[in-house]
Amino acid sequence: MLRHLLTLAAAGLLAAPATAHFAFLVPTEPGKGKAVFSDSLKPDGAGVPVEKIAGTKLVVIADGKATDLMWTHDKTANCFTYDVPGTGSRLVVGTTDYGVFQRGDSKPAWLKYHPKAVFGDIPPADKATAGDRVPVELIPVLEAGNLRLRAVAGGKPLAKADVTIIVPGEEKRKILTTDAGGMTEALDKPGQYGAYVLWVEEKSGEQGGKKYEAIRHYATLVVTLTK
Repeated sequence: MLRHLLTLAAAGLLAAPATAHFAFLVPTEPGKGKAVFSDSLKPDGAGVPVEKIAGTKLVVIADGKATDLMWTHDKTANCFTYDVPGTGSRLVVGTTDYGVFQRGDSKPAWLKYHPKAVFGDIPPADKATAGDRVPVELIPVLEAGNLRLRAVAGGKPLAKADVTIIVPGEEKRKILTTDAGGMTEALDKPGQYGAYVLWVEEKSGEQGGKKYEAIRHYATLVVTLTK
């Protein structure tokens, strides 16, 4: 086990915080969505407040143009809700600065989330990217009616990265390792998928008066495969 953990650390695939919570942007209707901080695509029911991601900066990207979005805090449901203007394929992209995080004896890290959701049909891969708005992302790619995900960091494919998949209607998570081109294997089950991947920058500094020894970037994606 120790050898396995050291291998992951060397590859930059460090473990997620013990809470295993991530920022997800979840389409609920063609022009409406919710933001959750959870270990699933549903609002957390264990008492972890969604306010932890309240500082998220949110935009909708349509036809190559990015427009700021505002959201509303639904305290009862423990989520944020937002309206997405326009029709057709749109991307909603966020950036969450979680601050410096440290658990136990692990080294302190500056933690950032980069959630993304596809509203409408999955567009061609070159239209399904947030580009330089985020340092790392998962790009949905349709191939022969199936879904593959491409992990990209710093504009380059993220090879041999573990992408965790929340499969529609299944409780268990599926972990897919990307190939040399940053691509996962194909997914063929129709429905709404969630996914996340970690990219680590091995750099140190200080943020908010706290020192960190690495920057952990988690890219999340919510996308629906229709057949």
